[in-house]
Order: sequence, then C-alpha cells, then structure tokens
Amino acid sequence: MRITIDSNVCIGAGQCALTAPGVFTQDDDGFGALQPGREDGAGDPLVREAARACPVQAITVTDG
Repeated sequence: MRITIDSNVCIGAGQCALTAPGVFTQDDDGFGALQPGREDGAGDPLVREAARACPVQAITVTDG
C-alpha cells in the first residue's frame, strides 16, 4: 500500500489524523501529513477509512 496526500488540495480538516492517528498527523500549518515511516500505512486498517473521511479527497491510497 502507498499513501499520498495532495498538499495543493488539503484544507487541514484533520479527519485523517482523527481517523488513523498512527499513520496521519498535521504539520505545523495544520495540513495533513504522514507520520514518519508510515508511507505504506503500517498495516493500519483505518487508512482507507481516513482517505474516505477527507472532505476534499486529498488522500490517495494505492495497492502495490
């Protein structure tokens, strides 16, 4: 699994960090970011739910 956050789309709603805090966080400006070393989702079952929770669909989760 690979996770990317489109920083040009993210509005900093924080739903990703609330849904899967082991994978997502918010940077100093309040925008979504990945926890260091968690670009692969670290097996967290809530990653896809966090992507769905994003109000602007800034998160992409791909397999492989």
